[in-house]
Amino acid sequence: MTIDRITTPNAPKPAGHYSQAVRFDDLIFVSGQLPVSLEGKARADLSFEEQVRVALGNMLAITKAAGSGPDRVLKVTAFIVGVDNWPAFNRVYAELFGESRPARSVVPVASLHHGCLVEVEAIAARGA
Repeated sequence: MTIDRITTPNAPKPAGHYSQAVRFDDLIFVSGQLPVSLEGKARADLSFEEQVRVALGNMLAITKAAGSGPDRVLKVTAFIVGVDNWPAFNRVYAELFGESRPARSVVPVASLHHGCLVEVEAIAARGA
């Protein structure tokens, strides 16, 4: 079995030595996504909820490019600055995932790169 590197112009290019995602067999591993624009600008200036939308949007664009979607996401790990942001994260997350309910961990942290307030990574299955 081979490891395929996933790239899409619908999410920001990696800023370091990593892939947007890798696929092994039918599993897709999406790298951590900050709220970064397609042009590569960190959007720490946005509200927390807007940052969540951008970060999750990037993650979902990558899963789509890999042949998956929200209904095939198995596990999400979210890193959020400030435990007080948890309810806002839940609202946006539920809106974007709808009836899909992947396994999830939310990890409160002191800070994230570029002053961003959220980072998300995921494991998904390729579509049937």
